[in-house]
Amino acid sequence: STHPTYHNSILSTHRRTNKRRYNTNLTSSTQPTIPPNNLYKTTMAPNDESNAIDITTTTKDEKPKPTKKKNSKTDDDKADHQTMSEEDQELKERLETCVSTVLNTQNEAAVTTVIRLNALDVIVTELKSATSSMTSVPKPLKFLRPHFESLKGLHAGIGDGVEDDVLVLRARLADVLSVLAMTMGKHEERESLKFKLSGMKDYQTLTNHKHTSTHLPTDDNLGAWGHEFARSLAGEIGQEYNARVLEGADPDSDAPFEDLLSMVNVIVPFHITHNAEAEAVDLLIEVQRLKSLLDLGEIDVKNFGRICLYLVKTADFMSDPDDLAEMLETAYALFLKQDQHYDALRVALRMHNYEAIPTLFTSCNDPLVKKQMCLLLARHRVNHEHDDDDDDELNELTGNTNLSEQFLKLAQDLDVLDAKTPEDIYKSHLAETGGFSRRRDTGGVPVDSARANLASTFVNAFVNAGFGTDKLMTPNNEWLYKNKDHGMLSAAASLGMILLWNVEEGLTQIDKFLYSSEDYVKAGAALAVGILSSGVRNDADPALALLAEHVEGDNSIMKCAACTGLGIAYAGMAREEVTDLLTVVIEESSDMLEVSLAGLALGMIFVGQCDDTVGGCIVQKLMEASEEDLNHSHARFLCLGLGLLFLNRMEKVDAMLEAVRTVEHKISKYAAIVLETFAYAGSGNVLKVQEMLHQCAEHLTEDAEHQAAAVIGIGLITLGEDVGSEMALRAFDHLLHYCEPPIKRAVPLALSILHVSNPEFTVIDQLSRLTHDPDPEISQNAIMGLGITGAGTNNSRVAGLLRQLSEFYSKEAGHIFCVRIAQGLLHMGKGLMTLNPVHSDRMLLSPPALGSILVLLHTCINLKTSLLDKTHYLLYYLTCAMNPRMLVTVNEDMSWRPVTVRVGQAVETVGQAGKPKTITGFQTHTTPVLLGTKERAELGTEEVLSVSSVLEGIVIVKDNPDYEEVEGK
Repeated sequence: STHPTYHNSILSTHRRTNKRRYNTNLTSSTQPTIPPNNLYKTTMAPNDESNAIDITTTTKDEKPKPTKKKNSKTDDDKADHQTMSEEDQELKERLETCVSTVLNTQNEAAVTTVIRLNALDVIVTELKSATSSMTSVPKPLKFLRPHFESLKGLHAGIGDGVEDDVLVLRARLADVLSVLAMTMGKHEERESLKFKLSGMKDYQTLTNHKHTSTHLPTDDNLGAWGHEFARSLAGEIGQEYNARVLEGADPDSDAPFEDLLSMVNVIVPFHITHNAEAEAVDLLIEVQRLKSLLDLGEIDVKNFGRICLYLVKTADFMSDPDDLAEMLETAYALFLKQDQHYDALRVALRMHNYEAIPTLFTSCNDPLVKKQMCLLLARHRVNHEHDDDDDDELNELTGNTNLSEQFLKLAQDLDVLDAKTPEDIYKSHLAETGGFSRRRDTGGVPVDSARANLASTFVNAFVNAGFGTDKLMTPNNEWLYKNKDHGMLSAAASLGMILLWNVEEGLTQIDKFLYSSEDYVKAGAALAVGILSSGVRNDADPALALLAEHVEGDNSIMKCAACTGLGIAYAGMAREEVTDLLTVVIEESSDMLEVSLAGLALGMIFVGQCDDTVGGCIVQKLMEASEEDLNHSHARFLCLGLGLLFLNRMEKVDAMLEAVRTVEHKISKYAAIVLETFAYAGSGNVLKVQEMLHQCAEHLTEDAEHQAAAVIGIGLITLGEDVGSEMALRAFDHLLHYCEPPIKRAVPLALSILHVSNPEFTVIDQLSRLTHDPDPEISQNAIMGLGITGAGTNNSRVAGLLRQLSEFYSKEAGHIFCVRIAQGLLHMGKGLMTLNPVHSDRMLLSPPALGSILVLLHTCINLKTSLLDKTHYLLYYLTCAMNPRMLVTVNEDMSWRPVTVRVGQAVETVGQAGKPKTITGFQTHTTPVLLGTKERAELGTEEVLSVSSVLEGIVIVKDNPDYEEVEGK
């Protein structure tokens, strides 16, 4: 207590208390005594006692005594006068004088029309100078408020057939009233617009009379009144347009809307030149004249980017397919007009307009942009061949020929080339039970070693995918024979994944297994050839050449493997030669497994192509198949194949939907839901989400596969759209609380499709809880969900959870298999790959990638008969979604060029003026770098320019001709 600081603090407190007491005494000495009742009243004395302001507070018990009401208006005016500055007072008096002159209520002869017009001009000048900035309520608007009704009466009193000077007065008065009505008029009557239209009509009459006057406006008479007025008027124009359409006006004809459109043609350029591009687009959407954007001279290099970004992002919220198409077509045309061929290609792919690709390449004269466009086509897995002889390099880029080389170079740069064993992933030494080998009690279930080896096969394949070496399969054949039957098939096929994208070397290693005496090994090798060629185009076409004979052969297991191999190799390629092979299997085979896998393969090959031949063939089979065939555990894959044809194609599915509903079997319900959800994938269509939730309202305990498909469908429809995804997460919570087990089982799968390769904390938390659910199918699906959500991220939290689960379920063969697969997916490509189907700055949805993820999710609806049984090789369909998550910058000759880049969380910049920051919380790296799902990169140096507007994958950079090196650096 004797410390000096302590004494000082006591003293300062003491001083503060005394000071407060002193101030209180001063105040109380000048104020009257407070009465002892509950009404406390203090009077603050201004200059003049007659204007004293009463501040009154009451307690709850008693009401205050009523004060005398002031009845003289002069007192209020005096109070206003006191609060107003001299300038404001002068302005008020000036405006009131002008208003009384314009009104001329006394009908004085001396007040001529010209004098009234001069007075009106003063009001106009004051309003225009005030409304140019709308940070606070403009003074002139405030002072003119009491005169609004009298000015309206004057306007109404001036009839038609008057002389031109009076007509000028009426037109100018209409302008003033239009501005005043912005804040004073009745909103539902659209008074602002009504007066503006009236004024325009009068101006037109004066023009016809060839009348000239100094009082006529010389400017555009809309923008001159300020930005806020233009915005207000735009809103009323939209309402008026809709009202006229409801009354029967034809929206396609300009005649009924001529007066409105003449204003739109002034407001839109005004908005665009004043950095309000979003408002200009909104107005054109309201009046259904979006195409007129293309004729505007105001759109230039500085603002086209913001306009196109707004168009593309707003398109997601258009419920009508025609409106959506129109917005994207407008963005496409604007990009082309500005010679932005790369961005135009992105929009064309978003519209599924593959016919535009050759035109874009023909019209593009920059060889570097052409190369960058080829790299985009390769990432989107589009099969486009360039016809010119000198286009070999472009064909190589589109065919992903160099992908393996670039990926291995990335691995070398990041020092992860060394092969990993499954044990490196399991880290059994960290677990009490030591994985499969040690048991805590000897009375446990005997270890299913064939199942364990099969799991290790898949883990090994996923982890070493694309690296060309591993420690199980490539050294010798020993591991192959540690598996049984279908396990051998998957083991042989895993070679394809290990050697992924490297077709030349891969075929050499796989070839020997194609001549094995074991059918399962042979079938696995055939599947490996398909996996190896996934997304890579080769002139020799090895997959078709080697697998065709097996599809036509008699051996069932060879046929199944060959069909699946073709489906993986040519996913999204729409190859006619393959169609002929596989349609024969669907039409002629009696084995439902072969038919289903052939149907699924066709769906993947023609994913999103709406092919009538394939669709007709599959529907025909569904209609003709016997009840026994349709009850087959794999018959569902036929429906999946059909759904994939219409992936993301919205209303184009309608005719097929009707055909499917005629099938007289419970599978038709499932097929209809699959078709509908696949067609509206990524559209965010709220009505379809509601339909799917309605499907879940029925309480079924069996035959509820269609409900599971509906739950996955909710996630699928809201995919890639942030607001919808958030809403879907809440809906899933309700489903978990109130629905039957068949629906609950699909919730983890739906959660995972919303967060593919994006392990967000909340989702991981939710899935982690579900992994311990007493229902084995819910927990197995949740484990698979964890794998898909963390795929290729090496996320330490998910890795820890999966290790705990391997211990928790050490005696459950099915669960432990799922845990192993999830561990393999998590460490896929040693953390250098992603399964995310959304790319190109979250604008494009790759159909083969999304299709392959959907195949896995729908396979998980019934794990017992698929992955945990004999068709575990369907897991290899994921190859179509696997892509390096790298950003590599290269020179014109495709050689690496390390460049400084900033990588951070992507920020939405739609509709923001100027040049807002596109990323937040960034770190600076030198390429190559790895990008997360929600991350975005931008160049960190001005030394180079990127050819692509989006920094993802392989990006070509060129020297910046305007760059000047700063001295001393």
